[in-house]
Amino acid sequence: MHNTSEIIRLKREKLQKIIDMGINPYPARVERTHQIRELHEKKDELLENGAECIITGRLTAVRRHGKIGFANIEDMSGRIQLYVRFDTVGADDYEIYKHTDLGDYVQTGGTVMITERGEYSLKCQNLKILAKNLRPVPAVKEKVVDGRTVRYDEFSDIELRYRKRYLDLLLNPEIKATFVTRATIIRMIREYLDREDFIEVETPVLQPLYGGAYARPFITHHNALNVDLYLRIATELYLKRLIIGGFERVYEIGKDFRNEGMDRNHNPEFTMLEVYQSYADFQTMMDLTEEMLSGIAEKLFGQATFKYGSDEISMEKPWSRKSMVELIREETGFDVSDSNLDRLKEFFRENDLELPEKATAGEMIIELFETYVEDKLIQPTFVTDFPKEVSPLAKSREDNPHFVERFELFIAGHELGNAFTELNDPLEQEKRLGKQAEMREAGDLEATPMDEDFLEAMEYGMPPTGGLGIGIDRLCMLFTDNSSIKEVILFPQMKPE
Repeated sequence: MHNTSEIIRLKREKLQKIIDMGINPYPARVERTHQIRELHEKKDELLENGAECIITGRLTAVRRHGKIGFANIEDMSGRIQLYVRFDTVGADDYEIYKHTDLGDYVQTGGTVMITERGEYSLKCQNLKILAKNLRPVPAVKEKVVDGRTVRYDEFSDIELRYRKRYLDLLLNPEIKATFVTRATIIRMIREYLDREDFIEVETPVLQPLYGGAYARPFITHHNALNVDLYLRIATELYLKRLIIGGFERVYEIGKDFRNEGMDRNHNPEFTMLEVYQSYADFQTMMDLTEEMLSGIAEKLFGQATFKYGSDEISMEKPWSRKSMVELIREETGFDVSDSNLDRLKEFFRENDLELPEKATAGEMIIELFETYVEDKLIQPTFVTDFPKEVSPLAKSREDNPHFVERFELFIAGHELGNAFTELNDPLEQEKRLGKQAEMREAGDLEATPMDEDFLEAMEYGMPPTGGLGIGIDRLCMLFTDNSSIKEVILFPQMKPE
């Protein structure tokens, strides 16, 4: 941005002049009878009856011509033009108007009118400053082309937009609309789960031991207890404790934290929905996911289809359900159903794929899926049959113990959800976590640590359970047609300037 010191000096001079008039430029009390949207919705009625309206908002344009002036004012609901006359508002209020700038918040009362140029406006009878702007707001210009309003010179520097999100929201109305949609999506999720008799709960963000996912944690320290704690990487193990405690249907929408790289699909702080249902399995979670998300799409778009990038996505039920084994075979002709490590290594060598040191058969199968299949799954697809080695908290398939009862949901080439038939055998769970602990000792810092308290809880008895996790940020990316997670997180993590 250009050097703004002179503009700031002039703004501060105006501020001092307002103070010298005996006016508080940051008053504590505000009056408002209408949002600007209401002035447009009730236009005919207000023009006819001449009722006084009091509105508040930010000035986005100011034009003064001697003792007559015009301004544009915006609130969250819309915009309207102000018509300000010296002989209507009086000398004191017109003096205030003379010291206003773009970005000032004002309160004004008056009646609506149509100007000589045919513009619907509020004829001001008074004007009150609510907050004096002291820094220039980047200008956004508009012009009408073929009957459409075209905006240019937007606040478009991507990095600056993320660092100064408040300006991004002020200057780019479509960004504000994205976050209104995000709030609507979360509300719809809650409404659906509440109707299905799930109970919303809260579990600890600070945990003495992390678990429930394959990720590195953030570590902090509690001074009073003199112990290290972890920011949770998942809510899973605490929600399962609630299932053990007798809650049959629970969910949580909350922040998780993973100490990993950042890209278009990953932010170290993100929002997850986790759902657990007693006497259910991963098939139950498929049905729940399909019903909930297709319903949200219908409400958002008025139909089951919508555009994401260049693709048209159809949320029409039923969604495709395919095993990972089947999908890899379709793309490569290679059968991984026996999970044979030697055959997998040979395939990697023959196809010039990087062979990770000490990789398990399960990890190599996942690598094949991500390489050959993932980005081709455009329409909603439940991918089932994950290797046991990468699914330490899921039940094994009865007909093939190399794989577990698990699915991930893919739409537009991205993973949006993950679900298990939850492992409820405490002895098997202990073996699985033991193997994860061995992997940690061998240097895998993302492997799950042994959680003795969780294992003890499981020994009291955990009913058959289906569990589901959905990434809220990625879901919002899908429904708002955004390809970067930073576009749907109000304050994404950024490198220091």
